[in-house]
Amino acid sequence: MNDNNLKGWLQKSELFHSIEQLEKHRVWLAKMALHLFQTALKTEPMELDKLRNNLHAILTISDQFLPDAKLDRAKDHLY
Repeated sequence: MNDNNLKGWLQKSELFHSIEQLEKHRVWLAKMALHLFQTALKTEPMELDKLRNNLHAILTISDQFLPDAKLDRAKDHLY
């Protein structure tokens, strides 16, 4: 996403107040995706609590980008 697209998206979004805040959330989302990837690739039996926690974090952060997707409903069914 280039700077002009980011600024336009931020103007429409009530959740992010700056490009820096938006970028921080994007990095957090990528970090949580890596944690999910690591959980899935472990050779031991999958730790379902870790999987739930990874998914919960991803849904929480993604909900900020997709508020109309109702991702909070999916989070309610994880536990």
